[in-house]
Amino acid sequence: MKWNVLVTAPYLQPVIDRFRPELEARGAALVVPPVLERLEEQDLLPLMADIDGVMCGDDRFTRRVIEASPRLKVLSKWGTGIDSLDAEACRERGVAIRRTRDAFSVPVAETVLGFVLAFTRRIVAGNALMHAGTWEKLPGRTLAECVLGVVGVGDTGRAVVRTMRALGMRVLGHDIREIPDWFVDQTGLEVTDLETLLAESDFVSLHTDLNPTSHHLMSDARFARMRPGAVLINASRGPVTDEAALARALASGRIAGAALDVFEIEPLPADSPLLAMDNVLLSPHNANSSPLYWEKIHRTTIDNLLEELERRP
Repeated sequence: MKWNVLVTAPYLQPVIDRFRPELEARGAALVVPPVLERLEEQDLLPLMADIDGVMCGDDRFTRRVIEASPRLKVLSKWGTGIDSLDAEACRERGVAIRRTRDAFSVPVAETVLGFVLAFTRRIVAGNALMHAGTWEKLPGRTLAECVLGVVGVGDTGRAVVRTMRALGMRVLGHDIREIPDWFVDQTGLEVTDLETLLAESDFVSLHTDLNPTSHHLMSDARFARMRPGAVLINASRGPVTDEAALARALASGRIAGAALDVFEIEPLPADSPLLAMDNVLLSPHNANSSPLYWEKIHRTTIDNLLEELERRP
């Protein structure tokens, strides 16, 4: 049996030759197109006519793409989030969607820790002053003096809670799903509603899936409810935050800062007002950065793909 396999995951592409002998020995012929960040619908349509399986990143597998893929059997996502895949179209066409749950919880939690420390210890601002030739001692805070609000207490949110609680931070948590009692007992997380979390948190860290309930969750109204002087952190999905509303909240001084690893449009457009704000920390969707975790996801993505192809000749 010979399957045509499209490889679009940008972290997997540079190392795919290490896995090529195994994949070819098991019947997979690889197609590896150029990818910068992701492929859009118009990029995928010319590629899919004879593709049996895909190892994808955040590519836009819309209904139109799925329906133009008569041989497609599986989308094996490199990572966790599957909001860019039309799950209903896949279900109707019998296309399996596979992913790795809890893929990058630890690296993302450590990224959130870094963002928080950059603001509490004034690391970035102090560095900028020193390089400008200014010797000024900026006031800072310890983590124990601050409250973190975690919106979305799934695998990644839980890793953030564990990390910050271990360092003495008070942590509030909110999720539309029930947070297990065992986790609350284990960590001392304070479960609350979203409005209370926004009003009481010095840092609000977003860890939700992207779905109709979370799109533009952070809006003008929600920023208005945040504690004055608070900081927003988003290392989940860009569209969870209305970036125009965020820019307004920052420009007005309603909130003190933001730290963003994800954006509504990626790469971040050059005309984004966020680029001109010195109270905003920006990272290029890189909170998952870890060779150790990348290797685990490479393996899982390949195994998921082959499992689906081999059970459906």
